[in-house]
Amino acid sequence: MRFVSVTRLRLRKFWFLPGFLWFAARSASQAKRAEGNLRALTFKDHGLVFWTITVWTDRKAMRAFRDSGNHRAAMSKLSAWCDEATYVHWEQEEDETPDKKTAFDRLVSEGVVSRVKHPSPDHATRNFPAPG
Repeated sequence: MRFVSVTRLRLRKFWFLPGFLWFAARSASQAKRAEGNLRALTFKDHGLVFWTITVWTDRKAMRAFRDSGNHRAAMSKLSAWCDEATYVHWEQEEDETPDKKTAFDRLVSEGVVSRVKHPSPDHATRNFPAPG
């Protein structure tokens, strides 16, 4: 079984974009080199919305990545920078990256809402548009 992790983050102000992009680039590079990483997709959506879809050999590999290096440093900033932050995990047989529709559907139906300091009105309900 493969372990999938999907995140959707929305920055609350354009002001946070340079710092976010700095951490995002380093975190993406870290993910691609991380032991146990099979796939790492990142993309920007409408406005200040950013997605990641990663596939791992197992949960342990994903957690080792999540809790180290640039990614760990980035996570400490997100509660102040984002007004929406949601993630979802699941296991699947395939090594392939789930498509955007599958990622969105799972995020809306099963996603976990992260704590943010300035939540949008739609944050808690995961009422956000599908990725373009």
